[in-house]
Amino acid sequence: MTDILVLALVFAAVTWGVWIVTPLLAQLGLERSIGKYVKADGVKQLGPLYRFTTPERLSQSCWSAALLGGGVVAAILIASNVMNPYVLSGACLLAGVLCFHIPSKWIQGRIKKRQRLFDARLTDLTLGLANGLRAGSALPQSLEIVSRDMGGPMTEELLLVLHEYRLGMDLPESLNRLCERMPSEDLSLLVTAIKLTMQSGGSLAEVLDRITDTIRQRTDFRDRLLTMTAQGRFEAIAMAAAPLVAFLILFLLDRELMQPLVQTKIGWCAIGAVAVLETVGFLVINKIVTIDV
Repeated sequence: MTDILVLALVFAAVTWGVWIVTPLLAQLGLERSIGKYVKADGVKQLGPLYRFTTPERLSQSCWSAALLGGGVVAAILIASNVMNPYVLSGACLLAGVLCFHIPSKWIQGRIKKRQRLFDARLTDLTLGLANGLRAGSALPQSLEIVSRDMGGPMTEELLLVLHEYRLGMDLPESLNRLCERMPSEDLSLLVTAIKLTMQSGGSLAEVLDRITDTIRQRTDFRDRLLTMTAQGRFEAIAMAAAPLVAFLILFLLDRELMQPLVQTKIGWCAIGAVAVLETVGFLVINKIVTIDV
């Protein structure tokens, strides 16, 4: 009965924290990072985040995940008869820190996926613009024609560019805002070439043909690089997950053998040392196999 009461109190505390304390913490975190989303003159700017959530909701989700993760770990440890206050506070703090980054990492993963889909159609964009210009269309009309057939993030971003252009914004400025929303070296190269050609004159179609060849070569190089480093990334994940998998298997096969590892100070020190070493090893291997191009 006591254990049930303790777990109920932990659940109530976590629920209260998620619904009452989280908005306050989220507001404090947002005030510290407001410069990432608002320009110096107070004008909102659209970044890669705008398609998925708002900074306010993301900050609130991070604090909610931190409180929820800490509460769940506390409930599990209490249910396992781990009553040491130092162990409880340390484990809850570690779980809260790790869970705090889960929403932002998930959003970053979705942003990267959308960015990859956008970059995959850049070659088609340049080819379509070049063909439209050769057919006698102006650049805005070529953008509108190309946007109809692209689909996915490319169509969404091009429609936003055209919408800003129709509202009176200069096309180069609208393309610069596109680079802010979808940061990419290939896109920056394309936008810079378009701006320079519009200012100095010349055949934009021929410039786009050269840009197309450059983007295609860079894409092929990145694909080969990802293939060559795939084994290293898999080894980093396998090495980081091996101790956890071994612990779970041994805990299920012989729980009495593994009890001292989670109920003694020496056991928790060993778990902490393993966690630190595994994290360092994963980060080192991941840094080695991650090559910026």
